[in-house]
Amino acid sequence: MNGRTLVGRNVRRLRVALGLTQEALAVDAGLDRSYVGRIERATENPTVDVLDQLATALKVESCELLRRPEDGEPPPAKMKAGRRPKVV
Repeated sequence: MNGRTLVGRNVRRLRVALGLTQEALAVDAGLDRSYVGRIERATENPTVDVLDQLATALKVESCELLRRPEDGEPPPAKMKAGRRPKVV
């Protein structure tokens, strides 16, 4: 697994675990939502500064974005499609 794929997998894994949308993560990290999507799809090569921004928003150390999956670890889950209902 190359570095971009590894980062994308871990960003999605951590984002879904926190229940964040790509848009919410992007806002928290000060990035564009489409850029976060491209990172998750491994079509972007983020800088160390961007990795630091993502890690801060995901409340982890930057090195967690480079963690290799354990043997047999399933791919990260996908968030349920659609917008969340507004809380009144």
